[in-house]
Amino acid sequence: MSKYGVMVMGPAGVGKSTFCASLITHLQLNRRSAFYVNLDPAAEHFEHQPDLDIKDLISLEDVMDELKLGPNGGLIYCFEFLMENLDFLSEALDSLTEEYLVIFDMPGQIELYTHVPVIPTLIKFLTQAGALDMRLCAAYLLDATFVVDRAKYFAGSLSAMSAMIMLEIPHLNILSKMDLLKDQMRKKDFKRFLVPDTTLLEDDPADHLRKKVKVDVHNSEPADKDAIMSGATFRQLNAAVANLIESFSMVSYLKLDSTDEDSVQAILSYIDDCIQFHEAQEPKELADEEFEEDE
Repeated sequence: MSKYGVMVMGPAGVGKSTFCASLITHLQLNRRSAFYVNLDPAAEHFEHQPDLDIKDLISLEDVMDELKLGPNGGLIYCFEFLMENLDFLSEALDSLTEEYLVIFDMPGQIELYTHVPVIPTLIKFLTQAGALDMRLCAAYLLDATFVVDRAKYFAGSLSAMSAMIMLEIPHLNILSKMDLLKDQMRKKDFKRFLVPDTTLLEDDPADHLRKKVKVDVHNSEPADKDAIMSGATFRQLNAAVANLIESFSMVSYLKLDSTDEDSVQAILSYIDDCIQFHEAQEPKELADEEFEEDE
């Protein structure tokens, strides 16, 4: 009997837990069952109490205190400890029926999705046939306000592409916090950011602003952020990253406003389609007007 799940991941502060809460509320309102798994050992506050919490197994605070590790090292240790105690997951998930959508709320440390092989090992365990046999997809969130600064947008897109390559499961890239962008950009301009391409660097307002500020790059301190970001090398780096993303042609984005139920339903329809939840219908496309104010 197959199980169904979604891993909600992305950098810190992009609204992963908020989306998980909105998704659970939506499922409950539509009489669908959800099982909420918190895998962030640093998380403290939840709108919906997790059905399974990694902090019942190991706490990041305890690891940092006892082993004298920093936050990132402590988090990796917590996941390595989880890998040694996978029965913590299997015992809780094994009895779930195929009516449940298992929602994994993941940490925000990017290295877990890009170059540390812990999450791929976890995914292999969850999806292994004959065991939990879970149909799993990734929902990778990126803050929609990053589009105002192209360097952040392309850095986020690169991390999303890296996760896609490393995790090797069906993958959705999502621009979250769309409600915060309504007053910052016209909808016809925002459409360009749904598929990253190098032309977006040509009219970067943040870059234009940096050029207006006179910074002596040659006589500045090495740690001077403004000098670094005003230099030609930084622009060349952004161009190289943008070209790499465009050449792979893997990354495209959906839009999410966690405060809007129709928006959450649209994302859920894509999740259901990815994992083939029962007889999943075609994903629901939302009209732009449902995300953007009238011009």
